[in-house]
Amino acid sequence: MAGLIGRVTGTVGPGPVREVMVRIRGGAEHFLAHPASAKERIEVGTVVTVLGNLPPRMVKLTSV
Repeated sequence: MAGLIGRVTGTVGPGPVREVMVRIRGGAEHFLAHPASAKERIEVGTVVTVLGNLPPRMVKLTSV
């Protein structure tokens, strides 16, 4: 999944909501997410790049 592009649908950061929509397998799917930097906060609507994934549906990301 590394290198895929997504869009934040729930603020990603130190708070409780962490969600991103990623284009994958010919469609788009929701994943739980956390930022590459523990102190980074990524707001809703931001375009992000997936850096890696953790089972079952968690991705590590950074803003583009």
